[in-house]
Amino acid sequence: MKHRLLRVNELVKRELSRIVTRDLDFDGLLVTINQVNVTPDLRSGHVFVSVLGKGSPAGVIQKLEANRTILQAEMAKTVVLKYTPHLVFHLDDSIERGTRVFKILEEIAPPAEPDEH
Repeated sequence: MKHRLLRVNELVKRELSRIVTRDLDFDGLLVTINQVNVTPDLRSGHVFVSVLGKGSPAGVIQKLEANRTILQAEMAKTVVLKYTPHLVFHLDDSIERGTRVFKILEEIAPPAEPDEH
């Protein structure tokens, strides 16, 4: 990936995170934007979102999709690009998978015995 596209991805991620945190309320859920992949033609962007807490991740994605045009308009005010990317939201469950892997490893690994010297 070219350096320019990496910078655009990071800029869109940072600004979108700021806008979502400021403008949307998710009723006690922690919503994090993990990654943004903007296509090389800058016309669309795939936003990967993780959700922590007791609630519906599908509801979060629906709320983001419902507010997509508002989010794009707010982002266009601060991120100056030839095109404002059409945002597509995806649920990212990598944090949950990582937590599950750590739990499995803890169950498999025998407890470490303290060294007595």
